[in-house]
Amino acid sequence: MEAESGKTSVSIDTFTPPINPSVGAQKKPELKILEATFGDGYTQASADGLNHIRDSLTLNWEALTIAQSDAIEAFLNTQGGVTPFLWTAPGDATPRKWTCKDWEVTYRTTHFRSIKATFKQSFNIVI
Repeated sequence: MEAESGKTSVSIDTFTPPINPSVGAQKKPELKILEATFGDGYTQASADGLNHIRDSLTLNWEALTIAQSDAIEAFLNTQGGVTPFLWTAPGDATPRKWTCKDWEVTYRTTHFRSIKATFKQSFNIVI
């Protein structure tokens, strides 16, 4: 971090996997809603915060070499599930901030692996 005239600058890592995820990524919006249900069946709901809709992406990388798998795993381990990173999702024009605290590696053969990971959109104020 470097302070300049009272401002703090924090860099954010960009995820650049050795190959793009396999076709078939799944996007699921997660909504955070405040809801009150009353005795007569009436329900009142409102958004819980400004960013109450958060995208969740399930991504698969099939047939990765050991080096490709290691590179993806190393990046995710470095972020530790809490540090957001920039990445451009399939179909997006610009990168967004994401975190990943859920991934698994499958050992396909002696020379190939696959990785399944869930990225969650981050609204962390880190710039």
